[in-house]
This record gives sequence, structure tokens and C-alpha cells, in this order.
Amino acid sequence: MLTSIHITDYGLVAQLDIEFRRGMTAITGETGAGKSLVIDALGMALGDRGDIGRIRAGAERSEVAAGFDVAANARALAWLAAQDYPADTECLLRRVFTRDGRSRGYINGRTATMQQLQELGELLIDIHSQHEHQSLLRRETHAQLLDDYGQHGQYLKATADTYAGWWRCNDQLRAYETDQESATARRELLAFQVGELDRLAPTPGEAAALDREHRLLANADRLLDHCHQLLALGGEGEGQGEPDLAALLHRAEALARDLHASSAQLQSCVDLFDSARIQVEEALREVAAFAASVESDPARLEAVEARLAAYHRLAKRHQVAVDELAEFHQQLRAELDALESPEQSLQALRAERDRWATDYAAAATALSEARRDAASRFTLQVNARLADLGLGAARVEFALPPRADERPHPGGRETPELRVASNPGQPPRPLAKVASGGELSRISLAIQVVAAEKNRVPAMVFDEVDVGVGGATAAIIGQLLRQLGGKGQVIAITHLPQVASHAHQHLVVTKTTTGSDTTTALQALAAGERVDEIARMLGGARITAKTVAHARDLLTQATTE
Repeated sequence: MLTSIHITDYGLVAQLDIEFRRGMTAITGETGAGKSLVIDALGMALGDRGDIGRIRAGAERSEVAAGFDVAANARALAWLAAQDYPADTECLLRRVFTRDGRSRGYINGRTATMQQLQELGELLIDIHSQHEHQSLLRRETHAQLLDDYGQHGQYLKATADTYAGWWRCNDQLRAYETDQESATARRELLAFQVGELDRLAPTPGEAAALDREHRLLANADRLLDHCHQLLALGGEGEGQGEPDLAALLHRAEALARDLHASSAQLQSCVDLFDSARIQVEEALREVAAFAASVESDPARLEAVEARLAAYHRLAKRHQVAVDELAEFHQQLRAELDALESPEQSLQALRAERDRWATDYAAAATALSEARRDAASRFTLQVNARLADLGLGAARVEFALPPRADERPHPGGRETPELRVASNPGQPPRPLAKVASGGELSRISLAIQVVAAEKNRVPAMVFDEVDVGVGGATAAIIGQLLRQLGGKGQVIAITHLPQVASHAHQHLVVTKTTTGSDTTTALQALAAGERVDEIARMLGGARITAKTVAHARDLLTQATTE
């Protein structure tokens, strides 16, 4: 859940620290006091586009930090671990932006991109704006609404994956069938390229082996000279007058043994000379073996250099690494073979496309069945909520008409559409053609409440979604939000006392002007202060004893329902 928000120099806020609890939290205040400023600031912490116009006058930068308790949020913890961020029970998202347009994000103290803030934010909290009901007028949002409710992720992925395989094969078939001239030109080019590579006949690992051999051949004379000098130093060469390392070490060991006969303290000295002699002899044997393998061969050197040059020339021409040339050769050969037997390739592609089409049909059928089941459950719950919200005569349904194009589609075979009948006996029609503004707002709220019950994001914010309603309907909205808060956390910005009275926690926004400076503050209300705030919302500037009594009644009813 959201545990705290810290805001510095944002809008009319100079410094603000807010703590949140589980359940339903109401945020109220007079019009223009800045109730939505808290949600705007939260959006900044979650990666929304920065607006330097929101930096407080006189300040050079603004900062917003949002703290979350993620101990029970497995998806958020998994995301943090996958992104190599510290994964603890507390998670802090912080955003800083300055007047020069720079913006920086942080997750648990480490830098983060805006995309990372957004990705994590989607796992932590859902924000429902007061204008969100307008999105219901766009049919393209209906499929996502239904699939989110039904949690159809695995069905959508299977459908999209099988569609991608079908589309790839189908696209290749179109290219083969409609572009023979291009295929002919490609075949001629491949024939030339493959022929050139055939003459080289590259093999895996050969280039590296040639490179090693070239280094030996190019330096053969110098290497042999060094070998002979080493062997001469060891007494195995033909040098005259050179010190003999093996003989010297043997003599040193003998002298040390004589000394050891007189003093037991020199045993380690004897051992060291003996070890040195053995190591020198082993080293000389390795030098001799290496010298035997090195041969000065100008003809072989010339042949190796020519083959290496051919490798590098063709690798550069085809823009591949030298050690990848053999694999590239085989890829071109396979493509040429396919083009030289087009009918066989066409048959193979058609068979593969048919296999993908069969797999797609199975995946799309499973998605359709899941959607029909979810649509039935969803509309049943929404219609029950509509009755609570004073729209008992209205009826919502999810239509699943098939797509006009029968070919596979990544989104499935149907285009889900929300429809509504405002009165009994009328056929359901698209929302945009039936619902009025007030009806649409209440339908949207019913849908959001039902969708939220399936939501895996534990915290939800409702920004004045109760616009356009009042009285008993407003009280029902308060009940619904309180019920949702009982399952997690709900933050509701509202101007309706009937809604605010149902909150477990009540915060009030106030705006204060001192001289030329205006600031916004937010504070939690105690029980007595809640009565005063509800009374203000009921009676405006003139608060009477009856207004206060009504406020107490609202609070009592809300807590006993």
C-alpha cells in the first residue's frame, strides 16, 4: 500500500509530508484548495511527464517521494529483484525535476528511468481520474477492460505468439508468390556469393588456427634463436664459453649439502637448490620440444598469409566477424538451396503456415471461451452495482462480435464492446449513443468498482469519480469505496460529504495566503474535526447546529452500515 508522500516546492506546496493507512482515505477541501495536487504529485513520483510550470514560485527544483509497503506484493518484489534494485518490505520512488528541464528518478536510492518508474508504479497503485469515464466511449479500451477483469494474460500471449508465427510464414509466402523477379535477382546474387565462399571453403575455428600458425611462422627465426640461446644456457646447446645453468645448479646443490653436513640449518637451502635444478631441467625440455615444432618455412608462411587475407576480405565484404564466416557461408547456402527449389520451399512454408493456423485456432478459441465467461460474470456484477447507484432500469452487456476480417489477429477473433440499454425493452446500444454524462459517470464508477475487485494492484486512487451525483447515490458510492478499502487501500478525492463520511481516514486540504505568498497544506482530522469538515461540506460558509447534527448522523451511519 501507499504509506507516505513527501512533497517539496511543488505547485502551492512548500513542504508537505503525508502518511496513509490501510482502508479508505478521503481527501477533501474547498474548491481551489488543491485537492488534486496530491494526485498530480504522486503521478510525478510514478514517472509522469515533468512540468516545470509546477515548480513552486521562487524555487529552482521540485521533489516528490512516495513510499510503499510491498511486503505482500509479490509482483513488485519480483520486478525489483529482476531489475537489481534492493527488494525490501519498503519501497521508495523519488522524482526530482529542475527549472532547466532536467528530471531524475530514483528507486530505493538508485537511479531509475521514467519507464522504470512507470513499470513499477503500475504494480503498486491504480489512479482513476474524474474524466476516466470518457475512455469508455472508445471501443478499443473495452477489450483491455474485459481481459484485465478476466485475467486473460496467458490466453492473450498464446494467441499473439501463434499469430506471430502464422504472420511470418504468410509474409514469406506472399514474398515468394508475388515477387519472382526479386527472387531471381536474389538467387543470382546468392549464387555468386556462395560460389566465392565455396572457393574459400571456410571451416569453424580455421581462422583462429591460421592466425596462431601465422604468428609462429612469421617469427620462426627469432623464436628458434631464443630457444637455442636458452638451451645453450642450460648446457644443452652448442654455445661455447656460456655458463651452464644445469651444471651450476648441480654444483650449488653439492656445496649446500657439504654445508648441511656441518649445520642442519641449511636443509631448506639444499631442497631449494634441488627444486630449482629440477625446474630448470623441465623448462629446458619444454623449450627443446617447442624448438622442434618450429620450422622456418617461407612457402607455408606465404600460403597462410594468402588464406588469412581471403578470410578477412570476405568477412569485411559481408560485414561479419572473421570467426563467423563459416556459419554465414552455410546460411547463404541454405537460402540459395531454398530459392533453387522454390516449389519445395513453398510447400514447406504452406505446411508450416497451416500448422501455425491450427495452433492459432486453438489459442483463439480458448481466449473466446474465457472472454464469454468473464463477460457474463462482469456484466452480472456491474448491473447489480448500477441498481445500487440509482440506475436499476439500465442494463450493461459485453458484446463479442467477430472481426470483419476472418484472418488471424493478435487480439483474438472478436472485438469486445460494452453496450447499454437505458430502459427496459430497449436493445443494448454503444455507450456513446445511449448514456448521458451523468449516467456515464455512474456506469463508469460501477465498472471501476467491479474491475477493482479483480485488480492485483493493492492501492487505488479515485479522483472525484463521484462528479454529477448526490444524495442517496453518493452514499452508495461511499459504501462501495469503503468496501474496496476493506480489501486493500482506497484514496478518494471527493467534494461529497456522503462519500467522505465513509472513510476510515480523513485528510483535509487548506490554502493559506500570507501577503504575496500562497501555500497549500494537508492534515489528518481527528474525530471532532471530521464533524466540522463534513458540516462545512454540507452547509458551506454558514454552519448551523442542524448542519453539525447532520454531519454527526452521516458519520454514525457510515461507520455502522
